[in-house]
Amino acid sequence: MRPVSRLLWLTPWLALAACLLVSGCGTPGAPLPPSLKLPDPVTDLSASRTGNQVTLAWTTSKKNTDKLLLKGETPVCICRKEAAGPCAQVANSLSLAPGTSGSFSETLPLALASGPPRPLTYILELPNRNGRSAGPSNPATILAGQAPAVVAGLSAIVRKDGIALRWAPDASSQSAPTAIRLHRKLLTPRPVEKPSSQTVLFAPEPEPLERTLLVDRAGQAGGAPNSTLDRALDTDIRLGETYEYRAQRVARISVDGRVLELAGELSAPIRVEALDIFPPAVPTALAAVANAGQDGAPPSIDLIWQPVPDAGLAGYAVYRREEEGSGGVWRRISPAEPLNAPAFHDAHVQPGRSYRYAVTAIDERGHESARSAEAQETVPTP
Repeated sequence: MRPVSRLLWLTPWLALAACLLVSGCGTPGAPLPPSLKLPDPVTDLSASRTGNQVTLAWTTSKKNTDKLLLKGETPVCICRKEAAGPCAQVANSLSLAPGTSGSFSETLPLALASGPPRPLTYILELPNRNGRSAGPSNPATILAGQAPAVVAGLSAIVRKDGIALRWAPDASSQSAPTAIRLHRKLLTPRPVEKPSSQTVLFAPEPEPLERTLLVDRAGQAGGAPNSTLDRALDTDIRLGETYEYRAQRVARISVDGRVLELAGELSAPIRVEALDIFPPAVPTALAAVANAGQDGAPPSIDLIWQPVPDAGLAGYAVYRREEEGSGGVWRRISPAEPLNAPAFHDAHVQPGRSYRYAVTAIDERGHESARSAEAQETVPTP
């Protein structure tokens, strides 16, 4: 009977300990919210519009509000609204696996594809099985309204200072200021060579395969300002390459401190071969100084001029003609190989005679510039 009485004595203490464990040491805890398994809201929704086509992109959430990985496909609901109006549903039958990239496209209805440019906001939600969500995504805003007209008559002329582009001006009226975006693609990319001990220092950076140039009324792509916005000069090109250009008009307005764009459709492409058929710049500041010759040294004339900064320059050539006895014919007196430095020493002169000189620049492709302004000098008589 003694073991039974000992168990009866311990029973109240065991009951108290169990109560303390359940109640958290006697202090009431905060009630826990019910788990709803709501997918986390999307935070990277983006929207773009080309013509009347709108495209959305986002990343579907991986976890729910309980920090647990989502299982199975998640429903996707999308709506759009103007200003403070209601959010009209445009998609409610999408479903995606957690963590995957999502996209949605729609053609704007006529009411939203006409009129002046104005903000149009898209919002996305990920509801659970009961139709409840943890909240909307970040808003993604584009411009509704009539898209700018397609650029027509795009043409190009290759110049030494770049590619001059022209197109037909926009005859339609636009309520928002428009710009031109030029899309350039390099059609002759060079293979990337592995660095070696013979790699030339300061070699030019490889040219990007694609570039975009925005041209507004100020001519930001290199062209001179023009009120009709019908031309531009792309100075960031390399002669010898082939490019493709397409153009589109872009309406731009400021909304809440951000510049939003409404782009028209891309024009038909044009192909431009930037052939290097242009000679270097003409040398300048040619000066001649005669030396009478002393201590047995023959007379001579030294020439100097300003160096030509053109890329791909091979060197210079020097020409001379005499005032008398040669009929004024220019003759090249420098070696067949172009001179590396902007200077030349002419030791084949005679005392008392006058000579006229001119200099040309020659590039690596053999193109030669026009002759410089003449410099005249007379060799003194001893």
